[in-house]
Amino acid sequence: MPAYLIVRAEVTDWPQYQGYMKVTPGIVAKFGGRFIARGGEVVTLEGPPETRRVVIIEFPSLTQAEAFYRSDEYTQARQLRAAAGTAQFIVVDGISS
Repeated sequence: MPAYLIVRAEVTDWPQYQGYMKVTPGIVAKFGGRFIARGGEVVTLEGPPETRRVVIIEFPSLTQAEAFYRSDEYTQARQLRAAAGTAQFIVVDGISS
């Protein structure tokens, strides 16, 4: 069953964050992930306005999503992101077809 990693990021240093954006696609792919949304326009339909960057990544399973996040490669990439702002990462199981 697929799982979806949802990221909401408050970017404070765009040049630093761009370095992070360059290294993450290869790491995501290594763990079977694919970007569904990557910082496109966000429209809030209900609740407080969302002003953060929103990213959604589909993984083959919750286990693969967690393996990506905890991998040595992504741990190094997170250091780039940490200097560029703050983020919330959550992962949720999808539904079976």
